[in-house]
Amino acid sequence: MGAARYRLSFTTGGLFSQESAMVAGLFLRNRDWLSTREQVQSDNLLQVRTASAALRISKEIVSRLELLTIPELECIVGGSIRERSYLLWSATCRRYDFIRDFAVEVLREYFVTLRQDLHLKDFDAFFNGKALWHEELDNTAPSTQNKLRQNLFRMLREADLISAQHVIQPAMLTPRIASLLAKQGREAFLIYPLSDTDINKWLHES
Repeated sequence: MGAARYRLSFTTGGLFSQESAMVAGLFLRNRDWLSTREQVQSDNLLQVRTASAALRISKEIVSRLELLTIPELECIVGGSIRERSYLLWSATCRRYDFIRDFAVEVLREYFVTLRQDLHLKDFDAFFNGKALWHEELDNTAPSTQNKLRQNLFRMLREADLISAQHVIQPAMLTPRIASLLAKQGREAFLIYPLSDTDINKWLHES
């Protein structure tokens, strides 16, 4: 059980696309994450019904966005919906090693080996395999595991990495997104359905 513990707090919400663009824009104006989160909560900028929900969601969004660079945040605000989704997927993978490992070891592995579909049972197999080394997974209630699976697939759909029918869709990176990811190194590309040829091309051109 020596592996680092997985964070498993992604049980609600998805990529929070519109909300993240608003929060990122606010941060770019004041350059302070604490005051950004406080303003989001005090002004109810997320327009949620309860203070507890505002606190939970704002903390979740900020915990992901603060892992992005300033140019990446600027792209969240000013880029296309697809560019924003890809960067929010990257932010989510940086925040949650469990999601990153699933993206690299299952999503991309299936893509490069020409497996077209991603099934719910693939999540369960991955989860159970990792539980051998992660006690926090082994102790997770079935209801929580279901929520984690449901929300991960929701984020994959929102990022346009799988279709509504769970068919894996190749990432259509723009030169802007590829250039931003290239600054993080090869690892940054491995969370997307991309071939080695595509990754090498983007690294060479960036």
